[in-house]
Amino acid sequence: MQFVPKEIFLTKGVGRHVEKLASFEEALRDAKIARFNLVHVSSIFPPKCKLIKPSQGLTHLKSGQIVHAVLARNAVQENHRLVTASIGLAIPKDRSNHGYISEHHSWGETDKRAGDYAEDLAAMMLSTTLGIEFDRDASWDQKEEVWEMSGKIVRTMNMTQSAIGREGIWTTVVSAAVFVR
Repeated sequence: MQFVPKEIFLTKGVGRHVEKLASFEEALRDAKIARFNLVHVSSIFPPKCKLIKPSQGLTHLKSGQIVHAVLARNAVQENHRLVTASIGLAIPKDRSNHGYISEHHSWGETDKRAGDYAEDLAAMMLSTTLGIEFDRDASWDQKEEVWEMSGKIVRTMNMTQSAIGREGIWTTVVSAAVFVR
């Protein structure tokens, strides 16, 4: 049996608890995906896949269902430490080609910085499959200009969750690209 998802949604959440695992569960609950059996998959955005809102995607899923997702996750137990998890997405103009989803986990980065990095990573992976040449050491703006000029990448975006840790309490952040149907 072959499963190629036709729809995908992005979500994020944060959880806090004295137990690390319970903190992760709380983050999944906040992201509205705790009731599923999540199977971590790698980084391909399927051809002709449609990006939908979480509220739409959740209506097609049942509690206990095995659900495939690209999941970025990070946790901290230090007071005032910033923790971040980000999913980046790069979709090709030619929707018969696949795109890329990236995961980025960091400490001390703002949502903007982590999100930009995740988008950059997804776009870089996509550009290498589309034959777009660029300087790996170029700035984000220079790379984005090359990708835009190529006309082969139509959209990049990210879903990023950050939180500030508290001493003695686990703080977990998650961002996910969840496959539907």
